[in-house]
Amino acid sequence: MQILWVLMALAMFSVVLLPVFRRRRSGIQLVTPGDPDAADPANYGFLRQEELDIRMPGPDTDLLNVLDVVQRTQDYRAASQLLAGTETEGESRWQRVQAFAGAAALELQQRPGGVSETPGGQWLLVWRAEAPKDAGGAAVHAEFLVQQAWRTSTPGSDDFRIIMEEARSACGDAALLSPGDPIPYIIELSVARGLNYSQPEFEKLWLKILDRSPSHMGAHLAALHYWCEKWHGSRETAYAFAEAAAARAPQGSLLAAMPLFAVFEHLPEVNLVRSFYQSEVVTKAVHGALYAVHAARPDDPMLAHVRHLLICFLVRGERWSEAMDQLVRVDGHVGALPWTLSHDPASDYAIYRALAVAGYEANGGSPATLSH
Repeated sequence: MQILWVLMALAMFSVVLLPVFRRRRSGIQLVTPGDPDAADPANYGFLRQEELDIRMPGPDTDLLNVLDVVQRTQDYRAASQLLAGTETEGESRWQRVQAFAGAAALELQQRPGGVSETPGGQWLLVWRAEAPKDAGGAAVHAEFLVQQAWRTSTPGSDDFRIIMEEARSACGDAALLSPGDPIPYIIELSVARGLNYSQPEFEKLWLKILDRSPSHMGAHLAALHYWCEKWHGSRETAYAFAEAAAARAPQGSLLAAMPLFAVFEHLPEVNLVRSFYQSEVVTKAVHGALYAVHAARPDDPMLAHVRHLLICFLVRGERWSEAMDQLVRVDGHVGALPWTLSHDPASDYAIYRALAVAGYEANGGSPATLSH
């Protein structure tokens, strides 16, 4: 597939700035910067690569403001207040718990501490010590342990198992503090994957989540990993799980996009088949995701996640106009799949964005013809 060879070439040359392309109906070609035929994503109002926010898939001003306060003052109370005011069953709470845990883990990684240095993420330890009955703090601590296990240890090692066992205990503590909250059980889904829960054990855990929040998109994405071929299931099992979720999705739910995530989890490492991204299984999954984003509430916290994955598939499938339609709605934030799998999410996103612009203009598109 010609477009993938272009992408691979760009990655090999470690592109930092946005690549520049010639706009011709006969194809897409690399040109030198400043060429009059160069396609420039900035013409569409897109942010420069260095301005892209890699922390989140979409905007959450309250979360960003609180994160800034917590990290600047090392005082957990703003985080506690934000989680206390966030709907228990909603997607936002799950994303905010992940964000606080990730911030603490990153701080600890950057400042592990020493004889004369306080370790990073100390505010989370203080939170747990000063407010042991705070359900939000308990959930963040459990998620922090999970992220630490995956970040710092090798799955299957003694260190990994020790941290995961501690995380499982922390999930139990968090669940006791907030019986109707699905978050502790969603966190435990990752523990289940790491500690090799049997399928009956996993299904028992999954039923606890369904009892509390049956349409929780974040929970379904976390469960999908367990059923994937690379963990404890198979391609067929993962597809069946995703398709069942899509089939029972209520009107307006993004669960209709689940098959696209299942396809993504099972993409071949090397694909030399030109028509793969126009195949029936991919096309059906893409159409399901497009239907989901059109039917979803504009303020659905998971909407950006689906749009980002759609951009990947639409660009690879050379569906330029549809890719541009998604790009104008998410540009600015890139903290989502598939970009977060890269060591440089902003760079990967910028490459796909430039390819979409080039393909769009090669087929007669322009800033004037793109609806926002």
